[in-house]
Amino acid sequence: MGPLAGKRIIEMGGIGPAPVCGMMLADMGAEVVLVERKADASRLPGMLENANATIMNRGKRSIALDLKSDGAVDLVLRLLRDADGLIEAFRPGVMERLGLGPEVCLDNNPALVYGRMTGWGQDGPLSQAAGHDINYVALSGALWYGGRADSPPTVPPTLVGDIAGGSMLLTVGMLAGMLSARDTGKGQVVDAAICDGSAAATTLLYALFQNGQWTSQRQDNLLDGASHWYDTYETADRKFVSIGAIEPQFYAELLETLGLAEDPDFERQYDRQGWPALKRRFTEIFKSKTRAEWCDLMEGTDICFAPVLDFDEAPRHPHNVARGTFTRVKGVTQPAPAPRFSATRSEIASGPPTVGQHTDMVLGEIGCSAEQIASLRERGTI
Repeated sequence: MGPLAGKRIIEMGGIGPAPVCGMMLADMGAEVVLVERKADASRLPGMLENANATIMNRGKRSIALDLKSDGAVDLVLRLLRDADGLIEAFRPGVMERLGLGPEVCLDNNPALVYGRMTGWGQDGPLSQAAGHDINYVALSGALWYGGRADSPPTVPPTLVGDIAGGSMLLTVGMLAGMLSARDTGKGQVVDAAICDGSAAATTLLYALFQNGQWTSQRQDNLLDGASHWYDTYETADRKFVSIGAIEPQFYAELLETLGLAEDPDFERQYDRQGWPALKRRFTEIFKSKTRAEWCDLMEGTDICFAPVLDFDEAPRHPHNVARGTFTRVKGVTQPAPAPRFSATRSEIASGPPTVGQHTDMVLGEIGCSAEQIASLRERGTI
């Protein structure tokens, strides 16, 4: 029973970051009913053969509707009548054309929080254009600073935009909206645009930029791989480690461990002129030992060190094992619910459903008789 136990969310099936928002709400105890297309079109390519791999849908119940069929919109409105929130991720105007726009849904349920996830937002000159994570991050300014000075900008795939700027933003918006609705009895629309969220994620960097502490050059700043004490390094076994010794006391411990504490070349930590040469020294040193050897020397110290792990390695790391950072559901390894609550523990209620697995059950809960459900199925609505 998580902190959102008793809350009911209706999620319109789709791809992108909205399903991750629904997953987080479900992990926190909300009942999430996923309204999917009758065909598997809403599932991500490559996951159609294994519903268990669609881990963004864990803990949800699925009903399958043809939203263009007679009676389908009425069924959704009946689902929404007692719901706390709706999540949809279509292009602006699609829900309105289906007859499920905010005006209709809020008239049906005045306390509903209507969450809208798009890339560009509900308005603006780009609102109707197609796009993906990389485009939204590019427009926000965040993409420019990813990567090396001598290469095109790069970012971790879908993390900065879709998840940080999208899923997390919509999740916060839904929670805030539900708190407001609880106090006022009035719902509202949450316009969660990934370009907005990606921009918000750069706030710290913008503060540094405005203060003259961050330049417009890639790999020329404190935290973008320019310095020798904040970067990744290849090891003797062609693996990688990360170093983030920003503070002087952490930097001093790093130098001590590397045998450089008495080297005058390393005394001026923040002297940008010396960074390239010192980075070359670090590169040679870190290639002298394997990643495991560096872990033995540095892990658990105040150097601010961690091995760079892939998806096979990360779930097996002792720290992640001890904290239960990853879990397995129906044989599928995946990140565990986060954040953690001391009194109302989040949990994965179930594995991902197959499309339409709970159609009859959910429709029965909103008052549809067995005869009515059979008729809807015969007409192709469900």
